[in-house]
Formats: sequence, C-alpha cells, structure tokens
Amino acid sequence: MVNSAQSVKQDLGVLIYVHDPMCSWCWALRPQLDLLLHSLPNDFRIMRLLGGLAPDSNEPMPETMRRHLQEVWRNITHIVPGTKFNFDFWRNCIPRRSTYPACRAVIAARNQGDEWDEKMTKSIQKAYYLEARNPSDNQTLIEIAETIGLNVERFTDELDSQQTQRTLLDEIRLSREMGISGFPSMMLKRGNQLNYLPVDYTNHLSTLEAIKSNLDLS
Repeated sequence: MVNSAQSVKQDLGVLIYVHDPMCSWCWALRPQLDLLLHSLPNDFRIMRLLGGLAPDSNEPMPETMRRHLQEVWRNITHIVPGTKFNFDFWRNCIPRRSTYPACRAVIAARNQGDEWDEKMTKSIQKAYYLEARNPSDNQTLIEIAETIGLNVERFTDELDSQQTQRTLLDEIRLSREMGISGFPSMMLKRGNQLNYLPVDYTNHLSTLEAIKSNLDLS
C-alpha cells in the first residue's frame, strides 16, 4: 500500500482512492470498494488520500445543514440498497460541520502502520453511521483508537500535532491538484498519466474493468 504523497509520483501503476471518513457517500461505497480491492492482485498498489471534506469548527451545525444531511442519508438508502444509517446521531449528538479531526485520526493511526489507515477509517464510519457517535470529537476518536488496539498514548499525542495537520493539508492539496473535488473519487496513475475511474455504488465490476482496460489486462 502507498500512503505518502511523494511515493505516488514514483509508481507506474497506482490506484488512488480519495475519501473522507465522514463522507456519507464514501460509506455507501464501502461494500463495493471492499469487493474491488479484494478483486485486485495482492501486489497491486493502493494509495489512500484524505480529501478533507470540512475544516475544523467548534460551531454547532446549522439546522438547515442538519436537515440537508439527513435527507442525503435517506436518498442514499434508496439509491444504494442495504446502506444503513442510525438517525439517533441527530438526536444524541451535537453535530458540527467538521471532518478534519476524523481525517487527522486516520493519519495518526497510519503512523503506527499502513494497515491502521483502513482499520481506523472503517471504525470511524461504524461509530458515526451505525453507533450514533460523533467523530468530530477527539474523545470519540481516542476511544476508537483504544478499541481497535492502537497505542493510545502515541495516537493522542499525534492526533492534533502540527505534523499530522501538515500531512492532511498535503493530501488535500495533492487531491486538488489532480482535479478532485468530490468524494469518493478514484484514479489510476500509470507513469505520468492519470485516469479517472468510474465510481459505481452497486457494482464494483465496472471499476475493475476500467482498471484492467487502462492497464491492458483485459
């Protein structure tokens, strides 16, 4: 797996996945993304970039935004059958339009090994969408880190560190330079060429075929 912004420029074939752990459409893609990644060769290189959906904010989310996001959740359940959301979140938590803390949590987890990137992302999604917990709060993120078995002391130290924030901003910048502004997005990098890949929420095979076609594997 590739995670640094520098190393992606050196690979001939890299699947780039740009996401945010608090992006509801990224949650909707989860089952098909898992199928896609399991369909690729074991040595296929993957780069996960955090797109940073919403900057830090301590302000409660306006009521209009709350209603809008709940409607997005409802729409997703119709468009992507089987996607689950726990609407207790909107009653039990104080939502903030702030996903940078969750993004930094993925980076702080990744610092303890690349495998923790995916584990932390999935655990944040589960906490947010199924357990009605708020990943905009550092305490929730620290609790998740402990649950999945990270070194909690190190994770806590690095969660809001300047280096973690710089890494997040670097990944956001890189995704913008590639022309990505929405999440989830996938691209295939081969040499100096970047190709957008289709994001199919109900059938991963269209993305898989596009990868094979670009790599002349079909």
